[in-house]
Amino acid sequence: MGRLLLAVAVVAVVALIAEVVRRRRATDPPTQPRHEIPSQLDRSDFEGDGWMVAVFTSTSCSTCADVVRKADVLRSDEVTVATVTFQDRRDLHERYDIDAVPCLVIADAGGVVHAGFLGPVTATDLWAAMANAREPGSIEGGGCDRHEHSPPS
Repeated sequence: MGRLLLAVAVVAVVALIAEVVRRRRATDPPTQPRHEIPSQLDRSDFEGDGWMVAVFTSTSCSTCADVVRKADVLRSDEVTVATVTFQDRRDLHERYDIDAVPCLVIADAGGVVHAGFLGPVTATDLWAAMANAREPGSIEGGGCDRHEHSPPS
């Protein structure tokens, strides 16, 4: 009977130690993608003045070329379009915490971002966002200053 009590006590102590060790070994939660659009750009990082469309891209991104093509149509005397490829300007991707491409932002002369898109964008949505950024309220239903679309999973 004494051996049985000793065995039960040893098992209980081992189980208690195992539980303490399990609780101390906390599992880190899985990381979650941020995918955020910058709210401010330093205009000295980019050429031109006035309104700017900056498209953060990667050479390995097939959607990026389409977004750049659509953004280039907005280029004018009043609007500068900058393509910021990760492979060429990694420093700017890191500075603005760009963690998903394509990331398109529409900023004013002071660098304040008025609209932005993550992932693919339609030409209609891009034109409407630019028009509404330059003249707030000019597009019906365009009351939202920033458009954030998550990239396809």
